Amino acid sequence: MQLDGKINRRDFLKDLGVLGGGLLVATSPWLSAFADVDKTAGEKLRMGIIGPGSRGQFLMSFLAKNPKVEIVALADVYQPSLDEAQKIAPEAKIYHDYKQLLDDKNVQAVLVATPLHTHCQIVLDAFDAGKHVYCEKTIGYTMEESKRMYDKHVETGLVFFTGQQRLFDPRYIKAMEMVHQGTFGEITQIRAYWNRNGDWCRDIPGHPATPHLAKRPVGEKLTLLDGRTVDADRFINWRLYSDSSRGVMTELACHQLQVGTWALGKMPEKVMGHGAITYWKDGREVYDNIQTIYTFNDGKKMSWGSDIANKFYGLEEQILGSLGTVEPEMGKYYFEDVDPAPAFLQMINDWEQQIFGSSAFAGTSWAPETAADAGGEYILGERPDNDGTSLLTEAFVEASIKAEQPARIAEEGYYASQLCLWGHEAIEKGEILTFPEEFLIDYDVYGTKAVKAEEAEL
Repeated sequence: MQLDGKINRRDFLKDLGVLGGGLLVATSPWLSAFADVDKTAGEKLRMGIIGPGSRGQFLMSFLAKNPKVEIVALADVYQPSLDEAQKIAPEAKIYHDYKQLLDDKNVQAVLVATPLHTHCQIVLDAFDAGKHVYCEKTIGYTMEESKRMYDKHVETGLVFFTGQQRLFDPRYIKAMEMVHQGTFGEITQIRAYWNRNGDWCRDIPGHPATPHLAKRPVGEKLTLLDGRTVDADRFINWRLYSDSSRGVMTELACHQLQVGTWALGKMPEKVMGHGAITYWKDGREVYDNIQTIYTFNDGKKMSWGSDIANKFYGLEEQILGSLGTVEPEMGKYYFEDVDPAPAFLQMINDWEQQIFGSSAFAGTSWAPETAADAGGEYILGERPDNDGTSLLTEAFVEASIKAEQPARIAEEGYYASQLCLWGHEAIEKGEILTFPEEFLIDYDVYGTKAVKAEEAEL
């Protein structure tokens, strides 16, 4: 099985030292989900897909290639989504009510890829039905919902994964290993952004394509498979409306804010931000231009912003240290002072070859250069095509077959979601907010402890 056109999954995991327990499992312990891949050979995880729309189908494309997965059921209220999903899983049973899918005793685990505002109840019901859950990020529509979902996972002991694929991205895995080893000195600031140039709209069936900057279509109706008649635009373009979406904060920031706390190993204490609709004035209700600043107890900062009317700078997380900088999305790192760099880079290169030497993408990345060139070095010798999604889905399968929750997966996903929702609240209130104590959970990595309800009220 291939991660992409170049990288064999098993070779990659072997190089990481995961098979048999190795070096990077210490700092990325969720990779231990793959420790027993040979022992689970021949086993099948019977999965149901709730919400096989565009994202659900993308994830299904990986699951369908996994010999340990059988997609046995699909649930949706929108026929076009089911039609496309059935091309991937033609033998799957079809349900128009997700609760009927959850009642199916043949289903062991579910993938939830429905609109944000529907996640919570579906996930709670899935846990109550005894199913392992992979829920697309952000997990909850509110901070309260996210806490209920996490608590239900803890209560049931069932496997809970969220769509934080950077935890399984080869670039990020090695970059964080280097960060935590002090390669780049003390990390003082994280600057993250995700920029696009597009209206983020999808066409309405039977309606002409929406012209540039036009008002959203009004009055178009859709009749769903469960008998409901709904506003077509609000159903198809749910990401644009505040009663079903939090906009780019939950759709994009969730990935990148988690990278910042992963690098710093702690949670921020305060957040401020501002958002506006500055360009796409077409009737949408969520912002197209956002900036946020998260501050930590030692004064360190993490910023996140998005502008979806200009794509020049794209997306990146810039991890700034006293000795160097990492840009994991680009897959590169840079040193502040070139003088000591060659010997140091040689040491890094030796380490790199020991861990990554037999992977197809892991050619040497050490090449001394002058500071004026400022071209940096590739973390893995080149920029891999894989973004971690394949490994993430495979890890969920392995964990669900064994019914064992890998360390830190649920907690990283939970706090990533809460950071987005907390930032959104700061924007809406126009205030500097402190992280609410009632949403803290026990997580030693970030040094947080859950606060009992009675304590939070005092």
